[in-house]
Amino acid sequence: MSLRIVFMGTPDFAVPTLMEIVGQGHDVVACYSQPPRRAGRGMEERRQAVHQAADTLGIEVRTPLTLKDAEEQARFAELEADVAVVVAYGLILPRPVLEAPAFGCLNLHASLLPRWRGAAPINRAIMAGDAETGVEVMRMEAGLDTGPVYMAEKVAIDDAMTAGDLHDRLAVLGADLMARALAALPRGGLAATPQAEDGVTYARKIEKGETRIDWTRPAREVHNHIRGLSPFPGAWCEMPLGSSPERVKVLRSAIAAQDVAGDAAPGSVLVANADGGVVIACGSGAVRLVQVQRAGRKPMGVGDFLRGAQLAPGATLA
Repeated sequence: MSLRIVFMGTPDFAVPTLMEIVGQGHDVVACYSQPPRRAGRGMEERRQAVHQAADTLGIEVRTPLTLKDAEEQARFAELEADVAVVVAYGLILPRPVLEAPAFGCLNLHASLLPRWRGAAPINRAIMAGDAETGVEVMRMEAGLDTGPVYMAEKVAIDDAMTAGDLHDRLAVLGADLMARALAALPRGGLAATPQAEDGVTYARKIEKGETRIDWTRPAREVHNHIRGLSPFPGAWCEMPLGSSPERVKVLRSAIAAQDVAGDAAPGSVLVANADGGVVIACGSGAVRLVQVQRAGRKPMGVGDFLRGAQLAPGATLA
């Protein structure tokens, strides 16, 4: 059965779900997205990923700064949607918006609720060293990610997986999950399961102040920090590569051999050569850098990095 849908989403994580819904033959009557923002060196105004996709599909796009005023709520209600599909939209939906569609609002959330409610569930799951996460379709309520869950899919998080890797996998898996939920919705095939009261955690937004690598932490925590912030915003440190320290992002890493660090001070370069790569001492243990990015340059493996950077054992990263 084809549904009349309002799609509400902003970043590229939401695009596969929009494309899947359209591909399934549903009538997307409008897309809501965050307004265009200025970005890049020229600070040119850029449409958000969902906005761009909707334009390509010929779908009306609305970009209100808020949904709190009565006029905007009335415009939303006039769409007479069967259901609203919400994926990383970024605005709070007031009760009149939540109650306007006949079947309410379905949200695709990138965690296994109630763990990691909030803005950055993918990053926080990896930074915390979680062994698994997933995507869930839930019915939206006034609270932050508090609604009952309709459907879920779990994903294992392996030791090398970055936030970018997990993001891409969950985006595709979530699109399929939402499509299945929409197929079951009109025939009453969705059973809502209330979230557990125990185990609630909040995935607060990533702040710039927490992106710097703290080498005094154990190697496992440093590794999780690096991959949890990769590729964006990127964990970074200062390296002595010239007359003054240079900020370098570390995009991929691995846990080094347990005995390699010895009594070396945290941040000390233990190995820096084409054969052994770059190994850095941590508060306990050490990490091996796999991929880095210098300012204004593209990501590169450590082999290429060492060919253009004078980094030697004994140097200290900060």
